[in-house]
Amino acid sequence: MSQLICKDLSLGYDGKAIVKGLNFSVDAGTYLCVVGENGSGKSTLMRTLLGLQLPLHGEIITDDGLRPNEIGYLPQQTAAQKDFPASVWEVVLSGCQSGCGLRPFYNRAEKQLAVENMKKMGIEALARRCYRELSGGQQQRVLLARALNATRKMLLLDEPVAGLDPKATAEMYRTIAALNREGITIIMISHDLSAAIAYASHVLHIGKTLFFGSKQEYLQSDIGFAASEGDEPNA
Repeated sequence: MSQLICKDLSLGYDGKAIVKGLNFSVDAGTYLCVVGENGSGKSTLMRTLLGLQLPLHGEIITDDGLRPNEIGYLPQQTAAQKDFPASVWEVVLSGCQSGCGLRPFYNRAEKQLAVENMKKMGIEALARRCYRELSGGQQQRVLLARALNATRKMLLLDEPVAGLDPKATAEMYRTIAALNREGITIIMISHDLSAAIAYASHVLHIGKTLFFGSKQEYLQSDIGFAASEGDEPNA
């Protein structure tokens, strides 16, 4: 059964569509890599899936026990976010806010969950460190731990390795793949087609031509072949 179904989506701003006729579904445990040219609408899709903006047309359905507030999100980092003056513990724990409701404090279970996810990301020793003093790779692990506090089912990742050095990039990809093996559904935007080939089970290509299917189907398609040959930049 599909956790997420998108039917005939049109995405854009101020009534102007940048993506039309988008159809795909994501089953539990899928690793979907979203690729395409810059400005094709990949980040707009993420914001729409999260309910941060409405589609211009079509519908998004969550099923298989997935509720909209059970989707974890790792956004692209801005300069301001990288300089955030809070401790690692405070940043990670803030991922539990969606479950607090009107309660103005974190309960014991939420604090324990934050500890577990910090251990999972290997950052428990950084708990008292200031977030802005960390390396880029460490910051991404903190934000990933934060996102895991919001979900045990689905993670949305918007170019999670942007700005990281090669070692940190490889470590982040391995970490995300390990989470997927644990059963968490991954939807990841990437400008790196090799990451889609290496890790994804499925590919959604957004651009002049739309494609959704398995990694093998993508590589055998004309659009996948063109992208792998470098004919479509920033794929």
